[in-house]
Amino acid sequence: MRKRNGWLLATLMATSAAAAQQSPAIDLNQLGFEPADVKLAVVRGAGTKTLPWLLLDTDGKAVGKGETLVYGPDASSGAVVQRIDFSGFRRAGKGYRLSVAGVTSDPFAIAPSLYRPLVRDAANFFYQQRAGTPIDAKFAGSAWARPAGHAHEVAGCFSGVDERGTVWPGCAYKLDVTGGWYDAGDHGKYVVNGGIALWTLLNAYARRPKAFPDGSLRIPESGNGVSDLLDEARWEMEFLLRMQIPDGVRTQVPSGPLGAPKPGRPAWEASFPPFAEIDAGGMAHQKVADRNWTALPMPPQNDREERLLYPPTTGATLNLAATAAQCARLWREVDDAFAARCLTAARRAWAAAQRNPQVYATSSFTGSGGYGDNSLSDEFYWAAAELYATTGEAAFRKAVTGSPHFGEAVRAPGWSFTAPLGTITLATVKTGLSDAEVQKLRATLIAAADGMLEQRRQNGYAIPYKAQGYPWGSNGDLMNQAMLLGVASDLTGDSKYRGGIVSALDYLLGRNPMGTSYVSGHGVRSLNNPHHRFWAHVLDAKLPGPPPGVLSGGPNDTALADPVAMQLKGKCVAQTCWADDIHAYALNEVAINWNAPFFWVAAWMED
Repeated sequence: MRKRNGWLLATLMATSAAAAQQSPAIDLNQLGFEPADVKLAVVRGAGTKTLPWLLLDTDGKAVGKGETLVYGPDASSGAVVQRIDFSGFRRAGKGYRLSVAGVTSDPFAIAPSLYRPLVRDAANFFYQQRAGTPIDAKFAGSAWARPAGHAHEVAGCFSGVDERGTVWPGCAYKLDVTGGWYDAGDHGKYVVNGGIALWTLLNAYARRPKAFPDGSLRIPESGNGVSDLLDEARWEMEFLLRMQIPDGVRTQVPSGPLGAPKPGRPAWEASFPPFAEIDAGGMAHQKVADRNWTALPMPPQNDREERLLYPPTTGATLNLAATAAQCARLWREVDDAFAARCLTAARRAWAAAQRNPQVYATSSFTGSGGYGDNSLSDEFYWAAAELYATTGEAAFRKAVTGSPHFGEAVRAPGWSFTAPLGTITLATVKTGLSDAEVQKLRATLIAAADGMLEQRRQNGYAIPYKAQGYPWGSNGDLMNQAMLLGVASDLTGDSKYRGGIVSALDYLLGRNPMGTSYVSGHGVRSLNNPHHRFWAHVLDAKLPGPPPGVLSGGPNDTALADPVAMQLKGKCVAQTCWADDIHAYALNEVAINWNAPFFWVAAWMED
């Protein structure tokens, strides 16, 4: 019956999306605009002739007017669009509306510090995703309070037969891996993906160490004299440290020929690599997760599936090395003992990755995501960059400057491509690199940001994103691009990058062809039914919907993998391949690596 309901909603969404292209509608940021920012709205379905528009105040009085700018047919949205640019109007107020072609927009505000509540809510997402601790109504809100999920998590290694008949030997030890953040809508906790999310929060702290002082966020650690942002990040960092394998452990893993000049075969290829015995001390397990997928809904405290450590990988180990090195740098003089512990772990992880450079993830386990990556040169570069920025040691400098990613053209980062994180660190943290080398790295970041600004001219909704082809988690990708715009602005002081960031947030908050805010609790029509096992009120009235500040993965026309998405195939284009349906995991899941850059960007806007 649930699949039937999901199919029905998807059909209705597709039908309504198609209908929306036939009648005029105004899409804009449903929160509003800061006074000095670019103010852009999009009119879809109103033809290709220039139209007069009015800006109305809360009493319906016209306080601004102009003519639309015709863009025309837009491949990304499937609509004919025009734009309304009212950037010149700066008077603060609430209840403004735009009127054009016989339709009136949702009300919106023009106000300074518009994004401050959004920043706090986006940060609170991470508290609400915590494992191993009760979620307190005092910090989360009464609707979202719950007992601890996986309160004392001591897990052993997966052993036995996987989905395709491969026999795994397991291990003779167990690790206490309590804590950390649940990765997404399930109960898995991943080192790969946790790494980039953690780095992003820590980078937001490094950029503005005083922006989130003690007491500024809603978390239990408030009052301990430490930045609340550092406290939240530490919850995940402690978990990643627990995922590291003790010294002296030998285990068998699928691996390409050790020491070979070319990478070994990734473990999800049809031809499975042979098992090899390795010295696994210092490596990190890929994840801890359920043996089998749990049903929807499933509050984490009710999860009765067996929890297992899944085999160590080089990718996870390098994620640990990078974030632990970053931790060591940022916790100096805050908690020197913790900083030293992080640096020791980072060195051990780096050494383990050097010994075992070709241990790949496998997607042959049920119950959790694979996060398989067939190229690890970017993770090696990222880890070396963080270790060099922290230690200044010649060996790490050599690893950085000898990497093919040093000085290469930059694109937006993601969990499977982390090289830009290393470049951002080397471009913004003082190291022993020469001025010429630093300027070279900065130039690659600025060039990437300039390319993203150019993308705004190539789609009707004027966002810094490619014109066609929206992958799984497109909203997270957009936020990573916006983060690079913020970095470029910091490096140059050029205000042009802010306009691109505003456009990216405008899209998330309603200036999209779905006319929806992809952020729960923010906007007239906002995300309500994410794919999540606890925020599942649509399936169980005793459970809550999402708390404010949760970002949907967003439109996806490249991997229509779930039952809801499959019903949209052939009925949607890029930006309209989305449904607010709890069963639509390919379209509407949430994830720490999407909320992290969303938080970073919102925090940048508050600066």
